[in-house]
Amino acid sequence: MSIVIKGARPYGEGAPADILIEDGVIAAIGGFRVPDGAEMLDVEGQVLLPGFVDLHTHLREPGREDTETIDSGSAAAALGGYTAVFAMANTDPVADNALVTDHVWRRGQEVGLVDVHPVGAVTVGLKGEKLAELGTMAKGTAAVRVFSDDGVCVADPLLMRRALEYSTALDAVIAQHAEEPRLTVGAQAHEGEQASRLGYAGWPASAEESIVARDCLLALHANARLHVCHVSTAGTVDVLRWAKERGTKVSAEVTPHHLLLTDDRLETYDPVNKVNPPLRTGGDAEKLRAALAEGVVDCVATDHAPHAVQDKDTEWAAARPGMLGLQTALSVVVETMVKTGLLDWRGVARVMSERPAEIGNLSGHGRPIAVGEPANLTLVDPDAEWTVRGAELASIAANTPYEGMRLPGVVTATLLRGRITAREGKIC
Repeated sequence: MSIVIKGARPYGEGAPADILIEDGVIAAIGGFRVPDGAEMLDVEGQVLLPGFVDLHTHLREPGREDTETIDSGSAAAALGGYTAVFAMANTDPVADNALVTDHVWRRGQEVGLVDVHPVGAVTVGLKGEKLAELGTMAKGTAAVRVFSDDGVCVADPLLMRRALEYSTALDAVIAQHAEEPRLTVGAQAHEGEQASRLGYAGWPASAEESIVARDCLLALHANARLHVCHVSTAGTVDVLRWAKERGTKVSAEVTPHHLLLTDDRLETYDPVNKVNPPLRTGGDAEKLRAALAEGVVDCVATDHAPHAVQDKDTEWAAARPGMLGLQTALSVVVETMVKTGLLDWRGVARVMSERPAEIGNLSGHGRPIAVGEPANLTLVDPDAEWTVRGAELASIAANTPYEGMRLPGVVTATLLRGRITAREGKIC
């Protein structure tokens, strides 16, 4: 099977070029004869990027297929430009053993729209009491290399130390949900002026920063790889900078919503804005954007979290935290990072494809756009805009905080190993 992409601009640079894809790899860039019967994609100067990689999604299968399935989540990912996603372990049953992680991997392969890599739980049942079967999950069919109790912090420092030490033998990374639980009892929103004025119980920034500092020290002494999930505060950026300067093997992600949205959204009392960690201040968001551009924060991850209507359309305190993110991530990055001049398109490739693929140990994703490389690719129309409508997204749930917003940048096609998975807003 041959595909010719006509008039693409790799990384948004230089003159448009034609790209030949054969047998799942990039066979030529310019200067080739079009094979007979080749499928043509005429893109007229659109930006060509490596397919995006999301280190942090909640696909809800098994257990909450009423809110998302691997089918629907994979469709949302492909439409958002993703070729690989990592599915978090807080399913039912919990992905704390190879039986569950191998099932998630196989379901992803059956659907075939993106590579779905299961994240294994660090502790049994996410209870933080004893380590899960990290070794058997790593040796299973899914070859798990990322472990996390996301949604729950591994609060016990001894258990976290043991997990980091054990992970070194598996060439794995421990991804931490940084939240000191004793500091967030009853917390509902960022601890600050807005929460005080509106009557929300405060969620202090120190609850995140103290765990990040602790875990960076543990990782440094264990010579282990630590990944910090959904960084949300300016203080965490300072801790990460300090840790990296000391040689700690730490990486970090920021969500699109923490780049764009702030706790000003609390004014509406709309639980669609409730998320964990909470939306922070404008100053936090500004520092996160600068840190992402600099590389102190390594990558963007969506924390895609679909919820049923009854779990979100309720009073704030009872609402589940979380937001959809797969189909809006690229547009939010364009709005906050590209339009502001903080990143060019090669920078977008770095934070949405290359670095997350490196962190997740994916050899076939996040690769350069070059002859001989796997054709995991995303095409973006940088000049187009679209209006977000939750009911029109591919996810079963519709809890997007961007409802009705006009956002820039449209994914026009996604290719997984040379096969078109999404095109012009439709799954192929």
